[in-house]
Amino acid sequence: MTAQAESQGGTCWGLGVGPGAPDLITLRAHRILQSAPVIAYPAPETGDSLARAIAAPHIPAGRVEIAIRTPMVPGHHPAHATYDTYAAQIADHLAAGRDVAVLCEGDPFFYGSFMYLFERLAAGHRVEVVPGVSSLGACAAAAGLPLLSRMDVLTVIPGPLSDADLERRLATPGAKAVMKVGRHLDKIRAVLDRLGLAERARYVERATMDGQVVRPLADLDGRDAPYFSMILVPAPDVADDA
Repeated sequence: MTAQAESQGGTCWGLGVGPGAPDLITLRAHRILQSAPVIAYPAPETGDSLARAIAAPHIPAGRVEIAIRTPMVPGHHPAHATYDTYAAQIADHLAAGRDVAVLCEGDPFFYGSFMYLFERLAAGHRVEVVPGVSSLGACAAAAGLPLLSRMDVLTVIPGPLSDADLERRLATPGAKAVMKVGRHLDKIRAVLDRLGLAERARYVERATMDGQVVRPLADLDGRDAPYFSMILVPAPDVADDA
């Protein structure tokens, strides 16, 4: 992505580090990680950062690290005060001429938390985004499931939506990807059953990571889904050809 503001300071890089497997990081992201003196990454309030764990084999020793510890709570809005605080920390490094690489699972602008830092920093600093392999592409590949062909349309749906919203969006033509399944698995499966879509749906958990699970949704009984899981429903013509 092009720079959003000219600056004599450092560059903030939003690095997509891919869906989980460390060797799915791009060559560009790897190059930037080797040179950036400051590394920042999202993390839960307690515990380790998944983004850092993905990139760990590629992070040289001696880097300054900023763990962006954010409350993981349901809702439509980010933790504004948290991002204000960490954006200010990053801005201090940029003003001092130090590049900062901000790690993001998957792709920074596909449900990525980096977008909240981007909107706070881009007006006053040089900010560039390096796209990464998204969880959507990783899940389709893991399932061996082409999603679309020709003029098909893909609808990406967050699992925490209400039953009514889920049903309305799942009823649209084309392929569907339901993300952020987690504790909403039973609700999503019930809606898919009502719409007659469950039989061709695939469930993917922790794509490209240790413990990856891929199976037809119809075969998934009595299982708790993690946050990093997805349900894919291919377009009808693709499903018929599979």
